[in-house]
Amino acid sequence: MITAWLTGFATAFSLILAIGAQNAFVLRQGILRQHVFWLVLFCALSDAILITAGVLGFGALVNYWPNLPTILGYAGAAFLVVYGSMRFWGAWQSDYVIELGANANKLWRVIAIAAAFTWLNPHVYLDTVGLLGAISTNFVGEAKTAFAFGAITSSFVFFFSLGYGARFLSPLLQSERAWRILDIMIGSIMWWLAFALVIYL
Repeated sequence: MITAWLTGFATAFSLILAIGAQNAFVLRQGILRQHVFWLVLFCALSDAILITAGVLGFGALVNYWPNLPTILGYAGAAFLVVYGSMRFWGAWQSDYVIELGANANKLWRVIAIAAAFTWLNPHVYLDTVGLLGAISTNFVGEAKTAFAFGAITSSFVFFFSLGYGARFLSPLLQSERAWRILDIMIGSIMWWLAFALVIYL
């Protein structure tokens, strides 16, 4: 049981550790301290749903609807281009305003953006539903359940650590120049991921 739990935890953690669109968004919101709790809770719960689906064999859906990854991929790439453009535009504006601790964005908008980053990314399905689902077949019964809980726990630990740990970067981002650099970096990540998605498809 413990081995299965640790396997699930370590595998899931290694998959979500890479810098991606969702992680970059959580990092930025964490630094801004805007709706952090609800954002990281949404991301972790979304992962929990996908991991559970993968362990239960939901990946078979792709066999019945083979075009699903392609549709999600192009939709996700388009969204990444738009959001990346928004970050570049924010960095370009001469009246860039730093609003640490302010709730400039509505909660529903933050969650909507997080939902797009999560559910329109075909790599999320490949990692959680596909890869974790495949690895879970090495376990049966209670061990399989322990594997799933380990992976889900990993997601909660990661997102809450990222969201609330990001505030320690706030002292480094007390100037408009620093925020411009951050937004340019995030915009570049978004555009690169969009490009990679299209190439992958």
